[in-house]
Amino acid sequence: MPLNVLIVPDKFKGTLTARAAAELIAAGWHEARPEDKLDLLPMSDGGDGFGEVLSLLLKVEKLTVSTLDAAHRPQQAPWWWDPDTGTAIIESARIIGLALLPANKFHPFDLDTFGLGAALKAAADIGARHCLMGIGGSATNDGGFGVARSLGWRFLDEHEQPIEQWRQLSSLQRICPPAPAEKSPQLLVAVDVRNPLLGAAGATRVYGPQKGLRPEEFEHAEKCLSRLAEVVERDLRLDAAAEPGAGAAGGLGFGLRCFFNARFESGFNLFARYARLQERIRATQLVLTGEGAIDTSTLMGKGVGEIARLCLEAKVPCIGLAGTVRNSELMEQGLEHSFTRVFGIAPHLTTPELAVRDPGVWLPRLAAEVARNWPGPR
Repeated sequence: MPLNVLIVPDKFKGTLTARAAAELIAAGWHEARPEDKLDLLPMSDGGDGFGEVLSLLLKVEKLTVSTLDAAHRPQQAPWWWDPDTGTAIIESARIIGLALLPANKFHPFDLDTFGLGAALKAAADIGARHCLMGIGGSATNDGGFGVARSLGWRFLDEHEQPIEQWRQLSSLQRICPPAPAEKSPQLLVAVDVRNPLLGAAGATRVYGPQKGLRPEEFEHAEKCLSRLAEVVERDLRLDAAAEPGAGAAGGLGFGLRCFFNARFESGFNLFARYARLQERIRATQLVLTGEGAIDTSTLMGKGVGEIARLCLEAKVPCIGLAGTVRNSELMEQGLEHSFTRVFGIAPHLTTPELAVRDPGVWLPRLAAEVARNWPGPR
């Protein structure tokens, strides 16, 4: 019998966008089961692809802004605009994202969030009342110092001289706010992690290594962000460093919360609300989800794990498709009980190296093989 199939993958990090993954899975599934009705719903939890995913859901206009990447190189970056609701959508990864930079060319001490200010200003200038910003995937670890400075906040040292690089924040003595803006949209930040700003679970020690920080540099980076938090608490009367999400995107969550009065929301919950996800799951007979690797981190609040959880609650079968599956980790975490089945390009079809090299070839093949054998034994 033909099935209604909901295809709702996240990105396959470094290889496929969520939209590309959805289309490839659909192509493979359709080849094997052409009678099934496929509903494609690319997903984002606030990181890379957030803007594209939200723009598809809300059917909004794509605009561009002249700005700077995390290394202050000029670029044209996209953002999205819904004039009917006065809502702007900004994806930080498309402006200050790690994926935009050549590997190993720039040190995190030389990168910041300054370029985000142009997008926020463009949204304000067009009359935005609301702004949704996904902040995952950043190259930065500056605590939001750069974006604040770009929009008029001044950070002064003991000599009343302006600080222009976040690595100098250890000498911060005073923060001066800009003149009040005539109009400023309400900022809702989609966060994909719940880390605080500081400490063993904070931005520097957990995510700094992914961005190029070395262990011997942690102490100085932490000293800079700690001093920023101290002066913010004293001068702005805001104690936000320990808030879940403050450590997201190298502390950008903290900066947006303190300097722009942002509110945090789970990126997945934001996506689920706009996509009417629970309603769509209840209306389908099978859900296909996936990401680059299904492993121990999948059930730690990541979107694919949340999809599996919602399907389990709704008693709808859920298949996980991945670039790689680490079966020992699945067994240790009980992950195999969250999904109906889990399949990986590696090890089911080929090696991890080939899976990464040619995902456009292997992912539809995996989907077709799963489709030909569905329903099969658990």
